[in-house]
Amino acid sequence: MREVAVIGTGITRFGELWEASLRDLCVEAALGALTSAGADTLDSIYVGNMSAGLFVGQEHLAPLMADYLGLGGVPATRVESACASGGMALRSAFLEVASGMSDLVLAAGVEKMNDGADVTGVLATASDQELEVYYGVTFPGLYAMVARAHMEKYGTTEEDLSWVSVKAHRNGARNPNAQFRRLISLEDVMTSTMVAEPLRMLHCSPVTDGAAAVLLCPLERAKEFTDRPVKILGSGAATSTLSLTHRKDPADLDVVELSGRRAYEMAGVTPDDIQVAEVHDCFAIAEICCYEALGFVEPGKGKDAARDGVTDLGGKIPVNISGGLKAKGHPVGATGIAQAVTLVEQLRGEAGESQVEGARIGLAQNMGGSGASSVVHIFQGV
Repeated sequence: MREVAVIGTGITRFGELWEASLRDLCVEAALGALTSAGADTLDSIYVGNMSAGLFVGQEHLAPLMADYLGLGGVPATRVESACASGGMALRSAFLEVASGMSDLVLAAGVEKMNDGADVTGVLATASDQELEVYYGVTFPGLYAMVARAHMEKYGTTEEDLSWVSVKAHRNGARNPNAQFRRLISLEDVMTSTMVAEPLRMLHCSPVTDGAAAVLLCPLERAKEFTDRPVKILGSGAATSTLSLTHRKDPADLDVVELSGRRAYEMAGVTPDDIQVAEVHDCFAIAEICCYEALGFVEPGKGKDAARDGVTDLGGKIPVNISGGLKAKGHPVGATGIAQAVTLVEQLRGEAGESQVEGARIGLAQNMGGSGASSVVHIFQGV
């Protein structure tokens, strides 16, 4: 396999973007990636998207995006893995370049969630229809069960969950593209509306529109496009049961542990080598579970990490410096690519006031459903 580098990135603002359509957002992000690398052609395109057909009535996104980029004829593929669609699109693009099939491959992700669809219903399609949705379980409900299991096993409290949200907003306030650029207090979180006990409104990621894109090429050609390429050291993916009830232990995200282990092995690194990470915090409890599953802290110690500053800017392992899904926003198909954009900025030293000093190796973890799919990528500044 060839070594692969990210040579360009593009991202839109995240939020309720009433003035922009699905295609507008994807084209804006894609052109940003191409322009930043000085590239005007592509060999292949992958578009991560969870559910444009239900959100805005548009399927068959791949040729649509190629057409509106002015690149009709270029092979293009849509990738779907629920909220891990973006990360899986990146993995597909990475494998195509690594295999030698193509040299310039775009991985993009996009979602338009605010145009009037029943968002709760659309997101529920990523869970088990017969064993969960039929009985009225929603994603807040599923992650509330994960939280309850973690509380019973490790003594996690609602306050522990709340510190994760406080950190997310502190980081999001520094991100010019974030949906929420405001600080919140512990009291704000713990007095917000209960959604699915023990999860409150401010423990949950928002409904978001947005897009992101990265341009990949063989590492040996990267200097043709940029003086600051970022190498993809490893990629690991895994699946678990779709239904939460079939998991051996809902408190442990086995799919994250397995995808992480595969990425670590491919990259030849350990959790101790990771200096900055973006993980899938669709709910505060998910971030805590990811700390443990990725080996950043010991099992049961995830509940203390945000409170103690371990995962804050300046901490031992800064996590979700972008604000994460909670504050940056969570346009489900775009999230995995947006994580990669954040890490490329960090490893290039371009993150401004959010910069993790001396960051050379970063990790992105993107998850689908209640933990049925997960993909991890490890990056290194060159």
